[in-house]
Amino acid sequence: MKSIGYAAESAGAELKPFHFNRRDLRPNDVAIEILYSGICHSDLHTVNGDWGEQPYPLIPGHEIVGRVTAIGADVKKYQVGENVAVGCMVDSCQNCDQCEQGDEQFCRNGLTATYGSRDRLSGEVTQGGYSKNIVVREEFVLKVPESLSLETAAPILCAGITTYSPLKAWKVGPGTHRAGRAWSYGGQISCGNGCGSDCDQSFKGQAGKRKSDWCNWYPVLEGSGRNAESGEQL
Repeated sequence: MKSIGYAAESAGAELKPFHFNRRDLRPNDVAIEILYSGICHSDLHTVNGDWGEQPYPLIPGHEIVGRVTAIGADVKKYQVGENVAVGCMVDSCQNCDQCEQGDEQFCRNGLTATYGSRDRLSGEVTQGGYSKNIVVREEFVLKVPESLSLETAAPILCAGITTYSPLKAWKVGPGTHRAGRAWSYGGQISCGNGCGSDCDQSFKGQAGKRKSDWCNWYPVLEGSGRNAESGEQL
C-alpha cells in the first residue's frame, strides 16, 4: 500500500515528506486512513534521538484517529467505514502469559511499537501516524464512539489512557483523594479522569500562571470539575 508521511532522516532533523509502502494486509489486519494524529513529547524525543539511536528515516505519531478502509479475511470486530483509533502499539505475540492477560506492553517476546520497531514477520521498520494511512493488527485497533469528535480524540490514546490506568488499578473513587500537577495536557486529562471517578482532587500548575491555569493548589469539588474555592470551571 503506497503511503506518504513526514519523516526525520536523522537525529534532530526537520520532518520532511517521505514516500514509503505499508505492508499488505494479513488475515487479522485492519487498514486505516489516518484523519488525525496527536503530537506527543515522546515523538520529539524519539525524532531527536534522545532515547537512543533510531532507525531513520522515521515517521513519528502514536495518537492516531482514522477510518477503516479495508480488513483482512479473519477480522471480526471492524467494518469498512468505521471510525477507529490506534495508540502506541500495533502488535505483540498474543501467546505469552502477559498478552493473554491483556498486558501486551509486557509481551515476553517483545511488543511492536507504532513506530521505530521491527515488524514481527517482515522485519521492516514500523512508521507512525504523521502519515496517510496505517496497517494494524485487529487486537490493537480501538473503536471511536459516535459521540466523540474525531479531532479531539487523539490525546486519549496517550495521556488519556496513561492517567486513567492507575485510577482504575488503584480503585480511585468516592472517599479517596488524589493530587497532581496540571502542567501538561496529560495533567489536565488526569484531572478530568479524576472528576469522572468522583474523588476529591488537588492540582498544581506552573508558577507564575494565571489562577485559571492552576498556579496554586486548588481542591476540586468532588466529581464536579470546579474549583472548590471560586466555583470556577476548570
